[in-house]
Amino acid sequence: MDHSQWKTRQTRKLLGEAVEESPTYVEAGYAFALGQAVYDRRTELGLSQAEVARRAGMTQPQISHIEGGDSVPTLALLTRLAKALDASLTIDLDGDTSAFSFTAHEGGGPGGIGAGGRSSAA
Repeated sequence: MDHSQWKTRQTRKLLGEAVEESPTYVEAGYAFALGQAVYDRRTELGLSQAEVARRAGMTQPQISHIEGGDSVPTLALLTRLAKALDASLTIDLDGDTSAFSFTAHEGGGPGGIGAGGRSSAA
């Protein structure tokens, strides 16, 4: 294929053309969506990455990698992360879409108000 025939994935999708996504691409989307959910909940609470790391028994670089979509934590680490963010984590993986949402525990929002954070990706 020469450059005159090349189109980005997004352009092909917008034109209604079939776009085959590699498993690696899909997994990267999951990691990014999870990272966005962690970031949203952390900033909602007004916490630094270092504070979340301390609460979860992790390091600040680990939190940074998760938020950046550079790593996917184990289930045990996700459990500690949800606890550190005073929330329940719901993960919905359904075909071409994924959703990761943190729902605050009672009284667990900013200032103890009980608001929840939510992020999702396709």
